[in-house]
Amino acid sequence: MKFNKTPHILIVEARFYEEISNHLLESTIAELEKYGATYEIVTVPGALEIPAAIRFASLSRGTKNGGKIFDAFIALGCVIRGETTHYETVCNESSRGIMDLSINRALPIANGILTCENKEQALDRARKDKKDKGSSFARAALQMLALKQSFVY
Repeated sequence: MKFNKTPHILIVEARFYEEISNHLLESTIAELEKYGATYEIVTVPGALEIPAAIRFASLSRGTKNGGKIFDAFIALGCVIRGETTHYETVCNESSRGIMDLSINRALPIANGILTCENKEQALDRARKDKKDKGSSFARAALQMLALKQSFVY
C-alpha cells in the first residue's frame, strides 16, 4: 500500500468486553506498526458510542494531539448476543452509524465490531493465534485510506 504521507489512525475502542478488546487492540496495533502508521486510541463505553466518537474526531483540527489530523479510523468492539433484542439494535445501529460516516463524510473507516453468538466465538475471532481479526481491521482501514488518496480531491 502506498500513502501520500505517514498514515495517522484513530482507533475507537469499546471496552465492554475487556478480554476481547485487549486481543483486538494488540493485533490492530501490531499491524499498523508493520505498515509504519501512527495511531491514537480513545475508548468509549460500548459499540453504540463508536460512531459519535469518530464523528467528533473527524471534526478535529488536531489541536489537542500535536496538530495531527486523523487519516482513517478503526472501530473496535464486540457485541455478544444476549437474552433480549438489544443485540440486534446495537449491531445494526453501530454498523449503520459507521457506514453513514464513511459514505457521507468520505471517511476511511474499518468496522471492527465483532458480532458474535457467544464469548467463545468472539475470542476465536479476536485472538492473534486464531482468526486474528484485529490485523484484518487495520489492513482494511489502511486499504481504504490508500484508495481514497488515489483519487484527486
